[in-house]
Formats: sequence, C-alpha cells, structure tokens
Amino acid sequence: GHSHLNAIAFPTVRSYDPAFGHEITVIVVDGMKKLYEQGEDGIYYITVSNENYQHPPMPAGSEEGIIRGIYPFRQRQAGPTQVQLFGSGAILREVLRAQEILAEKYNISSKAWSVTSYTELRRDAHACDRWNMFHPTLPPRVPYISKVLEGQTGPFIAASDYVRAVTEQVSPYVPGGLYALGTDGFGRSEIRQPLRRHFEVDAECVTIAALYQLSKRDQLDRGVVAQAVNDLGVNPEKIDPIRA
Repeated sequence: GHSHLNAIAFPTVRSYDPAFGHEITVIVVDGMKKLYEQGEDGIYYITVSNENYQHPPMPAGSEEGIIRGIYPFRQRQAGPTQVQLFGSGAILREVLRAQEILAEKYNISSKAWSVTSYTELRRDAHACDRWNMFHPTLPPRVPYISKVLEGQTGPFIAASDYVRAVTEQVSPYVPGGLYALGTDGFGRSEIRQPLRRHFEVDAECVTIAALYQLSKRDQLDRGVVAQAVNDLGVNPEKIDPIRA
C-alpha cells in the first residue's frame, strides 16, 4: 500500500493494482504501446498478488476504464436502496462478498467498481482543475472519475490494502464524497482473513460501513447497523488498528 502512496510524488510512475487477469493484460498491453511504440517516458508499477482465486471474464468495454483507473464491475440488484462500492486488487473480492451480504441480508442493491489506480484518477482530475483555472472562460474539462460517476446514487464506500490517504485523493470528485476503509496502522504478520478483519477492510466491515453511511443519510435505521455489527461477528470494542 505504501508504494502507491510513494507513486503520488513521482509523475513518471503509473501505479496499478489489478484484481483480475484481464486487468493485468489490458494494463501491460497499454504499457507496451505507450512506452515502446509511442516512446513515452514512464514506469508502470503493477501490484500482483499471489492469492489463488477465480478470475471472472471482463465486462465488455472495460479497457478504457482499466487504464484510466476505474470501471464498473458488477451490479447486484436487490431493494430500491443503492450503495456504491469501490474495491482494488485482492480487496475487490471482499467488496464483491459484501455486495452479496448487502443484497441477501439487508435487501440493498449495489454497484461494485474496480479501482485499478487512484493515482491516475487523481492526476487526471488535477490536470482538469489546472486547465480550468487557466482557461476560466472556456467550457470546463470534467475529470474522468466525475464523468464515470455522474448520476450514480447512494453513498460511496472504498476498501483497499492501502492507507486511506491513497483512496481519499479522489474524494473531492466523488458525489457526496468517499468513505474510505484502509490499512492505516502498523503492518503485522498474519494470514489474510484475520489481517483484513484487523484493518477493517474485509467483507463484513465493508457491509457495516455501507449500512452506517446509509443510516447517516437517514435511509436506514441506526438500530439495523448496530444489529449488523453483532450479526456479522465484528467486535464493536475491537482495537482501532491505527492505535494498535
């Protein structure tokens, strides 16, 4: 996660965190084209996990989003209430599991997005802001992330293996802001599932965050959130990972 934070400071580094094989393929092909065919200066930094899991097929027309930094991965239809879930790398799978819990236990619909690069999204948004500042009388340029998220309803919750600062870079361009879950705190040796619970980026914590954000918007009773903490087996008195 810290390498993605470091990449912010180096404009030539394009850092990506793909979850699935099709994303890796699209990013590598893009890198070959830009660096070798078009002769751009740059470094592609791609985080690849060694976790074994099923790789689903790519949703049609996702190539541009994969390279720009975000694309819609799966819509799960349930009740009329909707949330937006961002996942990156291996944690996208926790987000997809949260999607199922939200639909089956709480009758909440959601759209899961794969965010392959927060830094690329932030750079694009910054470039648009800067251009608009210097061309105030011309029609403003719209950041890619704002275009993609236009008209999407409900709170936005992001889960990743990074410190929250990486994710929060794009919050100003997300309708209503972004509620980030991340791995702030000291790294530790542990197998994946307990680690994800410790840092509160597992499916159950993503589900609770989504319910909590709905309750803050008065779209859900707070008692439902309290019951969910209990039902999903998360200890409400667990230590805050930033203090652990």
